[in-house]
Amino acid sequence: MPAAAAPVFAALGDRNRLLLLSRLGDARPRSIAELADRLPMTRQGATKHLRILERAGMVSSERRGRENRYVIDPLGIAAAKSYLERASRQWDGAVARLKALVEDG
Repeated sequence: MPAAAAPVFAALGDRNRLLLLSRLGDARPRSIAELADRLPMTRQGATKHLRILERAGMVSSERRGRENRYVIDPLGIAAAKSYLERASRQWDGAVARLKALVEDG
């Protein structure tokens, strides 16, 4: 799973992509123009970032007339959450073992 999660976390590592995801947080489909409005990027920049998010499975797009409309893909978000939960359990276990070693030691 770590290899599968890498594109998700790489995509989330950019401030502009996080801004775009936050705009999509209400699950309402939005065009590139709507997403780029009042953000520090051009429509072309927004398109580039949205493609990266789409390849990582974080958003999906649908063609409507002359424009693409983007929405958050809940499966991509769930995959990232699942990975973080598993990593958290592993770290909790490691910390508990270290604590036991120090206290018994």
